[in-house]
Amino acid sequence: MQANTYSTSTTFRTAVNARWAERILLMTLLVLIDILMIGVGFFTAYLIRFESFITFTYQPEGSLTAFYQLIVFALVPVWTMIFWSFGLYDFKNLFSGQKEYSLVFNAATLGTMVVVVSTFFYPGFIIARAWVLLSWVLITFWVMFGRFGVRRLVQRLRTSGRFMTTVLVIGTNEEALAIAARLHENPKAGIGIAGFVSNYKSTGTELLPGISVVGKLETVERLVRQYGIQELIVSSTALSREELLRLYQIFGVDSDVNIRLSSGLYEMLTTGVEVQEVGNVPLMSVKKVRLSGAEVFLKRCLDITGALAALVVALPMMVIIGIAIRRDSEGPVIYRRRVVGVGGKTFDAYKFRTMYVDGNERLAKHPELVKELRENGKLKDDPRVTKVGKLLRRTSLDELPQLFNVLRGQMSLVGPRMITEPERAKYGVWRTNLLTVKPGMTGLWQVSGRSDVSYEGRVTLDMHYIRDYSLWFDLYILWQTIPAVLQKRGAY
Repeated sequence: MQANTYSTSTTFRTAVNARWAERILLMTLLVLIDILMIGVGFFTAYLIRFESFITFTYQPEGSLTAFYQLIVFALVPVWTMIFWSFGLYDFKNLFSGQKEYSLVFNAATLGTMVVVVSTFFYPGFIIARAWVLLSWVLITFWVMFGRFGVRRLVQRLRTSGRFMTTVLVIGTNEEALAIAARLHENPKAGIGIAGFVSNYKSTGTELLPGISVVGKLETVERLVRQYGIQELIVSSTALSREELLRLYQIFGVDSDVNIRLSSGLYEMLTTGVEVQEVGNVPLMSVKKVRLSGAEVFLKRCLDITGALAALVVALPMMVIIGIAIRRDSEGPVIYRRRVVGVGGKTFDAYKFRTMYVDGNERLAKHPELVKELRENGKLKDDPRVTKVGKLLRRTSLDELPQLFNVLRGQMSLVGPRMITEPERAKYGVWRTNLLTVKPGMTGLWQVSGRSDVSYEGRVTLDMHYIRDYSLWFDLYILWQTIPAVLQKRGAY
């Protein structure tokens, strides 16, 4: 028994030491990258201010290289310390996307203020204001660029099993399985699941491919030592209050093992949550929208510039399409489809009309197609579609009028698939999440095959987009939309 205890303790300590060695290596690399990028920012600012063809109001005579070299030599360690004070070398803030980049911006802003304030305390310390301003902008850019590169490197290493956090999932109910499946299918998250802990499933029962129940709740201390566990992910709905308190008493102050509690509302958390104290009681509230103020602003800028640019190019083609529609069949050029937007508000989404005005009567003559439409929401050979309409659908040109919906703020260039009110029921527990972001002209569903993707697949892709939104994700989807449209994948 003593030998077994020693063995599991040794395994745990070895895993902890390996984790800290990896983190120290990563932090060292990150500090060196930041120092290099801060220096590059100062240097490029100097080149633009003093060595470029750009003319400034005040242009000093002679070389100032030695003077600014001395300033940079003093400022680089100061800025690095400021980055440290903002938590940019705290592991929990790394690789968190926009949060990390926001901290970089704030730290660079404070560093710039330190330089500005120094000129007031030391009257003889005179530096070019343009150089200070350029340094602020360029250092922010270069540091973000460097950290983006490190992030990509770590994600690549994680796919080969490095820089992983080994976890146990406590619980085997529906929420625990949903969380584990989500983490397991995303190796870039850096989570390696050693197994499940449950009092209600037999040890050895495989619940996910390659992931089984490894023990009971009362053996969790031994399991942590045995598998070198770094974190416990606890499904709060799977445990009683007493069991949760017991886990916290054991691991709540353990510096080697972190506890992460699920909210019990996994299906709702595509929007995120906030924890606030009310009367000294911490309470959690669900955000009503998915995107923050900065994200909304950046996404709106992308929508407006993208939609205006597309309209300038597409307007002559849209006029020709309108004429072709009128000559092909009777009816209006624009079809208005009533769909659901942010907050459940409905609006008319514009499309070029692709169907006959008596399309429902034509469809009624084919009962088997009526059944297929009811089940899948799409028909590959739809008798309601006009000749011009078939061409428009295959080329996705029927959606060009939605650029006006984008300009009106009702839609976004990228977003989840727009749906009607009756379709919301098909999203099940996820249907409320659709109301937290604007529907998109394109999205993951389009670049992944459009109508070739099952309805369940579309729901999964929409939830993936909402949960993992970023401006870079939008740009990636827009880029992937071009070959998807040209190849006509799933367009009918």
